[in-house]
Amino acid sequence: MSNSPSSKDVAGTSTNDDCCAADACCAPVAKGAALAAAIPAGASVFRIPAMDCAVEESDIRRALDKVDGIRSVNFQLGARTLAIQASDDVIAVAVAAIRKAGYEPTPVKVGAESEAEQEAERDHDHGAGVKRLAAALVLAIGAEALHYFSSDTTALKYAGLVVAVVAIWLSGVETYTKGIKALVRGRLNINALMSVAVTGAFFIGQWPEAAMVMALYAIAELIEARAADRARNAIKGLIALAPEEADVLQSDKSWKAVASKSVPLEAIVRIRPGERVPLDGIVTEGRSAVNQAPVTGESLPVDRTVGDPVYAGTINETAELQFRVTSAASDTTLARIIHAVEEAQGTRAPTQRFVDRFAAIYTPAVFAIAVAVAVASPLLFGMAWLDAIYKALVLLVVACPCALVISTPVTVVSALASAARRGILIKGGTYLEEARKLKVLALDKTGTVTEGKPKLVDWRSLRGADDQEPIGRIAMSMADRSDHPVSKAIAKGLALPLSDVSSFAALPGRGTEGVVDGRKFVLGNIRLIEERGMKSPELEAELKTHEEQGRTVTLLADDDGVLAIFAVADTIKESSKQAVAELKVLGVAAVMLTGDNVATAKTIAAQAGIDQVLGNLLPEEKLAQIQGLQTRYGLTGMTGDGINDAPALAQSDIGFAMGGMGTDIAMEAADVVVMNDDLRRIPETIRLSRKTHTVLMQNISLALGIKAVFMVLAIFGTATMWMAVFADMGATLLVVANGLRLMKAKTEA
Repeated sequence: MSNSPSSKDVAGTSTNDDCCAADACCAPVAKGAALAAAIPAGASVFRIPAMDCAVEESDIRRALDKVDGIRSVNFQLGARTLAIQASDDVIAVAVAAIRKAGYEPTPVKVGAESEAEQEAERDHDHGAGVKRLAAALVLAIGAEALHYFSSDTTALKYAGLVVAVVAIWLSGVETYTKGIKALVRGRLNINALMSVAVTGAFFIGQWPEAAMVMALYAIAELIEARAADRARNAIKGLIALAPEEADVLQSDKSWKAVASKSVPLEAIVRIRPGERVPLDGIVTEGRSAVNQAPVTGESLPVDRTVGDPVYAGTINETAELQFRVTSAASDTTLARIIHAVEEAQGTRAPTQRFVDRFAAIYTPAVFAIAVAVAVASPLLFGMAWLDAIYKALVLLVVACPCALVISTPVTVVSALASAARRGILIKGGTYLEEARKLKVLALDKTGTVTEGKPKLVDWRSLRGADDQEPIGRIAMSMADRSDHPVSKAIAKGLALPLSDVSSFAALPGRGTEGVVDGRKFVLGNIRLIEERGMKSPELEAELKTHEEQGRTVTLLADDDGVLAIFAVADTIKESSKQAVAELKVLGVAAVMLTGDNVATAKTIAAQAGIDQVLGNLLPEEKLAQIQGLQTRYGLTGMTGDGINDAPALAQSDIGFAMGGMGTDIAMEAADVVVMNDDLRRIPETIRLSRKTHTVLMQNISLALGIKAVFMVLAIFGTATMWMAVFADMGATLLVVANGLRLMKAKTEA
């Protein structure tokens, strides 16, 4: 289900250096099968602990660009892993190049067990980090106390100095490491600013403040990282929905618990009431209600019986089911959902790219202003040099763009996770942000506005009510022998006892014929009846009435004439009318584009409330209509589910695919996949996009507003380093909390 970047997808990996805390920018997003699905087969995988964000990825990419023979590289910043496809000799050279760039790659195994081990290792590292920062904070407080009580006591001053050094070392070793690397490369990022500010404060005698600032900054980064994890890891909970074991039918008819990842295709699996479905499959025995909310977002359980699909992670509620496995554990709908959201989290939304570019200019500019304040204040205003330098260092701490940089990814990922929980897969921040700008939405008819499953909507016997059931039974017996969708709809709609049919044969393009109870019958279209010379004005008038309602008419006849008329129609979805009404409220025009005849299309469109209808369209004509809508309206969306919709989906600015009945080609071409085929999810996506934009603007305004206030206070000498670090911490936590609200955002009309 994942979509490789197309010409529409301009999102990519940022290369600016303004990366926040380790794990805050790129926290782990998934484990096990999800990660394995993203790694190419046969690749060598390495964990690089210092690869926190896009800047480190960029450094490593530049190092690997000089190595010949690498077939592909695959970065997973969330897990801090790099997969390289190359020969063993080239791998050795690549590892040496990475080490030369200043990073230490460690080989890792791929798989659920190894991922669990790595997760345990990361949790252990996090626990150790919390203890280290707690000790640093206690020592920083001790340094402040020693400074306060030292007065003229030299011993206490030196003791306080030593305690401050230890506190800075415990809390700031990672910040200093990254900051020095950035300075060596001639780049000014957040770590470089903090390193310069804390070092400067220490050397001008403000070592208690230096220790406290570094400790508080590191704690703020840790809090920020864990808060950001909530958004980044929101999708991770889906992985646990699919059971690790499945109850599989054996050759001796017994049942055995088998690891889900080892269950072969076509195996028969049993699920009891209350159990979760371990794999995707087709029901072969039983009837039950299944809660599909984890995959499709549907609030109510759906009935599932023989021939219906079931998805991994859904819940069997009322009765035992048996199903035939159709997808391996790594390729279930649930696994593909997780993989799609992982890829979406890896892209840069337009606002995020703007913030990255702004921060890349902002940080050096603030550094230049701080230098100017330190130099110009004594020369122009007679300020003491130490006071001027202190003011400049406060300015550096205040200016730290951490809140600004983290505000966008947390907000976007929260919205992506929120959408995924509703059964809406948005394949990148670009489409999430652009959806609010949609002006017109083109809709395919079959399977999108309608159910996509023909149903018998009307039938009557022309021989009177007394013959209704016997004639219906004959039609049922004939239709049951055919594979044609219309015949299947008639058979399912009649649901009468079957009679034996002999000499059954298909009449291509016309219908079928056979013998029931010694009499020969035909079941077919009007062409077949015309050829048999049985068409009459009365029959033609009735046929016209049905066709005007968008129905397909089938007739049952014997040698004496037409016996019954059956009208089949693809009925409109209950949700379509409401969805179109919601689109209109949002200011989005709806246009139907379909390959069906115009009369049928207009009938369905009228029922759905769609004003503009274009029928009899070939795939290339749909594509041309999308181009025309883009010229006329602007940003254009397309919704479809079939192969014939794929060109139009790809051409549109945002393509929405119906994932329940949709083809793989349509879902690959689309930018958003609606898992339960409910059109109301599209206006819901637009509302989520608008809400996300509002939160993004709030976060940017908060981050810049707080910075602006404290920068003015710093320039006029009324802000201290304590105030600066608390301002930075406060702004960061505010924007993170505001962004996380989207995980529970309500976007219903």
